Amino acid sequence: MTKSENLTKYLLAGLTGLIVAALYAPIVLTIFYSFYKSRKGKVDWGSFSYEPYTKLIFERQILESLMNSIYVGIVTVICSVVIGFYFANYYHTSKSKMKEFLQFIIFLPFLLPPIITGLSLLIFFREINLPRSLNTVVIGHTIFVLAIVFKIILNKLETLKPSLMESAYDLGASKWQAFYYVLLPNIKLSLIIAGLLAFTISLDETLITLFLIGNDTTWPIKLWAKMRVGFSKQVNASVTLILILTSLLVLLIASIISRSEKKIMY
Repeated sequence: MTKSENLTKYLLAGLTGLIVAALYAPIVLTIFYSFYKSRKGKVDWGSFSYEPYTKLIFERQILESLMNSIYVGIVTVICSVVIGFYFANYYHTSKSKMKEFLQFIIFLPFLLPPIITGLSLLIFFREINLPRSLNTVVIGHTIFVLAIVFKIILNKLETLKPSLMESAYDLGASKWQAFYYVLLPNIKLSLIIAGLLAFTISLDETLITLFLIGNDTTWPIKLWAKMRVGFSKQVNASVTLILILTSLLVLLIASIISRSEKKIMY
C-alpha cells in the first residue's frame, strides 16, 4: 500500500470518526446529564441519581401526556394503514391516469415543511369549526405519515404476481375471501412494518402536534414546555426515555425486515 493510499485511508477513518461523534455525542451527553448535575460545564461526580426517572414515572402530568401519545400513535397506525392500503391497492390495480395525481396528493404533506402542514391543517379545522383536540392531532399525524405507509404497502403489492388474486377468483373466492386468505398473508409483514414506522413517527412528532393539540398534551409537547423553562436532569431523562423507546421500535422494524428478507432468500 502506497503512502497516498495510507493517507487516504486515515483521512477517511478520521472523517468517519468525526461524523459519528457529531451524530452520537449529543445523544450520549443527554443520557449522561440525566444522571449527573453540571454547572458551567463542570460535572458534579457526586450527584449521580435515578431521581429524575422516578419523578417521571410518578408524575401524573407526564403519565397523562404519555398515554395521550400512545393513544394518538395507535389510532394513527389504524387510520394510516387502512387508508394507505386502500390507496396503494387502488394505485396498483387502477389504469386511470389520475392515480399519479393521487400519489402526488398523498406525498405532498410529507414533503412540505411540518410547519406548513400543521399551519394549513390548523386553518382548515378553524374554517370548518372543528375544535382542536387529540382527534385533530390524529388526523394531522395520519396525513403526515400516510405517504410512508402508502409506499411500503405499494412496494410489496408490486412484487406480487397478478395471477395470485386471479387464481383465487377462478376458484370461486369472493373479494373478501381473496383478500383475507390470499392477499393479507402476503402483505402482512409490510403492514406491520408500516404500522410500527407510523407509530414511531407519531410518537416523536412535535411541530404538527403543536398546531393541532388544543388543551391536551402529548409527551413531546410536555417535554418542549419543560425545555422552555430550562434544561434539567428531568428534561434530559425525558429525552433519554424517548430516545430509548424510539430506538427499540427502529430495532424491531429492522429485525422484522431482516427476517422477512431471510425467508425470501431461503
